[in-house]
Amino acid sequence: MKLIKKIKIDKKNFNLNNKNIIVIQGLGFVGSVMSLVCAISTKNFVFGIDLPKYQTKKKINLLNKGKFPFKSEDLKIQKILKKVVKQKNYFNTSSVIPYSIANIIVIDINLDVKKKNNKLNQFIDFDVNLKNFKESIVQIGRYCREDVLIILESTVPPGTTEKIVKPIIYEELKNRGLKTSKIKISHSYERVMPGKNYIDSIKNYYRVYSGIDKKSAISTKKFLSTIINVKKYPLTELNTPTESEIAKILENSYRATNIAFMVEWTKFSEITRANIYNIVKAIRRRETHKNIMLPGIGVGGYCLPKDPLLAQWSLKNLFKSNEKLNFSLKSIKTNDQMPLYAYKFSIKILKKFKIKKITLMGCAYTGDVGDTRYSPVEYFYKFLKKNNYLINIYDPYVDYWKENKITSISKNKFYELDCDAIILCTGHQKFKGNRYFLKKIIEKKNLVIIDLVGILKENEINKLKKKHHIKVLGRGDI
Repeated sequence: MKLIKKIKIDKKNFNLNNKNIIVIQGLGFVGSVMSLVCAISTKNFVFGIDLPKYQTKKKINLLNKGKFPFKSEDLKIQKILKKVVKQKNYFNTSSVIPYSIANIIVIDINLDVKKKNNKLNQFIDFDVNLKNFKESIVQIGRYCREDVLIILESTVPPGTTEKIVKPIIYEELKNRGLKTSKIKISHSYERVMPGKNYIDSIKNYYRVYSGIDKKSAISTKKFLSTIINVKKYPLTELNTPTESEIAKILENSYRATNIAFMVEWTKFSEITRANIYNIVKAIRRRETHKNIMLPGIGVGGYCLPKDPLLAQWSLKNLFKSNEKLNFSLKSIKTNDQMPLYAYKFSIKILKKFKIKKITLMGCAYTGDVGDTRYSPVEYFYKFLKKNNYLINIYDPYVDYWKENKITSISKNKFYELDCDAIILCTGHQKFKGNRYFLKKIIEKKNLVIIDLVGILKENEINKLKKKHHIKVLGRGDI
């Protein structure tokens, strides 16, 4: 208990006796909800750890007060958060001390990829920066128990667990005079979706895992079985952590390529004045083609815009191969160009009607989340800004757009914003089939409405067309 007293926590006692002590390293969109799922069981005591920075300290304080720091449609989150705070088996901090008493440490930190762009926003090269990632692993190794289970949940270049994490942990244990034979290390990637199924994307979804040895795999399976509904969603064990890491990268690369494929056909539909939505609907009747994508402003989020790059970096730097993932790399380049195409598509309409004042509806990278990381709307916004358009932003899930330093976005009343055009950029459910949303738009003065993400349905388009000018990307007939 002396170790615990070093942490600046509430003076009330936290009962750690007979508890399975779990540390979640990283309290972002994945780690914050992972910590709640682990803390549901009163058999666990969960410490969330993040860096001692202003924004992360703010996040830590909110979580400890029972307030989730990210907006979400999943009502289970706030309910579970209040429950675990009341149970007193959940606490967040920037102290390193919990590492020294943890039975299990789950790593949920970012590994950054920096694209080097040319003038057309087309990346020509990239860097994978391991500095912060390695420092986080070193921190664990300097404080953890010699028999702890370390699970890497982050999306990383294949080979990271065995070629980077394991050597660092072993070295730090040896520096402390501890054995390496008892340590357990594994990889088990997350599939978290921060929308209405935020909790279920962890608790009620299939999970892949693999350990560096048999004892690591056994311990990982035992732990995952306590937080995941394994009866309905059985675990899948792969042969090595590298296979688990590849599974995550391949999964995301497949989706990114599927999206890139539709980029070409969206352009085709505009040229031929065809309605790609009707076409895709017809194709999806085939069971083998259910997952064909629809048009959009581009791909975003933390994983899809970069994961194939992690695989390419891995081939060169961890496996010393000159092999190229040409198809996957091409998909990233194609997707990176979509915001520029959406801009060119929009600018023709804006110029035609001599419009300068615009409201962008949505800046998050996808619907029903407040995550703006790598959002395609960021680049679309910058193209408009560079050409001196006056731009309002409204997003019901985003209070502060960090990348562009814009505040109070969710507090804006979109129907009161002064504009001559509305551009729908993010597919939030609050925009889709919402009578109030539609009513408020109809009430406004004559507008140009550009739908880049296929929000508007046929009946809504017909209603809006009576007063406003409508253009939907991928519907060449309008």
